[in-house]
Amino acid sequence: MMGLAELPITLVTAGGAALINVWLAFRIGQARRASGVFVGDGGDERLVRRMRAQANFVEYAPFILILIGLIELTEGPSLWLWIASVAFLIARVLHPFGMDGVRWCRMTGASVTVLLLAGLGLYAVITPLTEGAGGQPHTIEVGPPQG
Repeated sequence: MMGLAELPITLVTAGGAALINVWLAFRIGQARRASGVFVGDGGDERLVRRMRAQANFVEYAPFILILIGLIELTEGPSLWLWIASVAFLIARVLHPFGMDGVRWCRMTGASVTVLLLAGLGLYAVITPLTEGAGGQPHTIEVGPPQG
């Protein structure tokens, strides 16, 4: 039976993403305390930006994690997938600083995230359609190992 230890890239990336989400929630809590707004955004610009930073994270992270997990499950761990995962986590840390006013952080974080989403998505679509070794299409085996 395959365990999560056999998907180290996915495990590390999901763990990192969870920690980033906790950090984003903490930043919202700080802004709420500072503004005295405990429900909604109260029109507070800083609170709105921090809430949007977390919402943006939640909009993109699941797709990236699913793609990383399925690619790793299909192809196995690889250096390029580690690099993509680390780039994603760094981009998702940069983006909230950009939402707080550091313009290059927002642009870099958003751009890297969208490029990774497009690249991983394209790879996931093309991989099963390309020919594997011996001229046979790639296949994904489901169920317990045979033999």
